[in-house]
Amino acid sequence: MGLFSRKNDSGSDSGTAPATAATDLTELTGDYTIDPAHTTLGFSARHAMVTNVKGSFNELEGTLHLDGSDPAKSSASIDVQLASVDTGSPDRDGHLKSGDFFKVDEFPVMSFRSTQVEPLGGEDYRLTGELTIHGITKPLTIDLEFNGVATDPFGNERAGFEGKSELLRSDWGLTYNATLETGGVLVSDRIKLNFDISAIKNAG
Repeated sequence: MGLFSRKNDSGSDSGTAPATAATDLTELTGDYTIDPAHTTLGFSARHAMVTNVKGSFNELEGTLHLDGSDPAKSSASIDVQLASVDTGSPDRDGHLKSGDFFKVDEFPVMSFRSTQVEPLGGEDYRLTGELTIHGITKPLTIDLEFNGVATDPFGNERAGFEGKSELLRSDWGLTYNATLETGGVLVSDRIKLNFDISAIKNAG
């Protein structure tokens, strides 16, 4: 089983039909636009050393180029509006947007541009690229699983992926913290990232 060949017998909340195997993988080669309404870019951080705070970004846009014949030639590009951060707490979201963290007035966009796609076997891939936050660009590696393709009720051909990664926020200048009386710090340096991506193939 290679890229775009996975069978999936379950639908999704987007109303898409079950994904099926493509008889000609080259037919899936093309440019895709990420559907923000059915895509999630999430994160989690350890808070006060005892629990995890989870959040996501609600505004993003991006494109994929998928090559069914040679997955290594595929690529991805995404831009995220940092002011759209949502952790379920308006006060916490406001702090994340402030100068202590994202500085959204000065650096409104977080961007990722892929530089390499490595097939790992089966439906697993490793995506390497450059992540820019605060005007600082550093490499980031994402482990991805291809979830299949489907044609939705509107005739759109969709491709789905899910993935995960980790980073140290201090590498991008996000160094704010506070020391706890019991020892340790308020916010972990290590951030876990998770992705659920639905992308629509462009016409033509």
